[in-house]
Amino acid sequence: MSQRPRPLPADERRAATVDAVVELAAEQNPGDITTAAIAQRMGLTQGALFRHFPTKDAILESVLGWVSERLLGQLDAAAASAATPLAALEAMFMAHVDFVSRHPGVPRMLFGELQRPGDTLPKRMAQTLTQGYAQRLRAHLAAGIARQQLDAGLDLDAAATLFIGTVQGLVMQSLIAGDVARIRRDAPGVFAIYCRGIRSQP
Repeated sequence: MSQRPRPLPADERRAATVDAVVELAAEQNPGDITTAAIAQRMGLTQGALFRHFPTKDAILESVLGWVSERLLGQLDAAAASAATPLAALEAMFMAHVDFVSRHPGVPRMLFGELQRPGDTLPKRMAQTLTQGYAQRLRAHLAAGIARQQLDAGLDLDAAATLFIGTVQGLVMQSLIAGDVARIRRDAPGVFAIYCRGIRSQP
């Protein structure tokens, strides 16, 4: 006879729910994840799950809040350790690759929310995350121009968009290949190509 899971404090239960959703998103289409599947992964009833989250969107809001805090925090920490703006950009690129390698379900969730019809809080949170990411990139790109590391005529918006899109391309290729480790293998060469396009020319 299996034992029932011990009751957890509310904060721990919410954190465990986030973990369960991120794990499930790595295994299947995030749009197909049901509250029943989340509860089953956690060894709970749906009723127990809904005591902490009144709706599925409330669960998604918690997950996206976690993603935003962890991803942006990891990017900021990586950039802070770099000696130059260009080194900061490389550190952020590799930090993002590291994050999605460890949490491959996250990009799927972000793509899904950004394509979701209507105006929902989870969708707005995904948009805010993307905007905050791009803002950080533009700041480092501008600093790189000021330090004469990057091309003086560089379009900051286009360069930031290409940076994020390049990581997303790596993610898509790994999903197509069914090989998450491919992201780490391909990242250094891909960033080198990106870097050649934005650097100042002698």
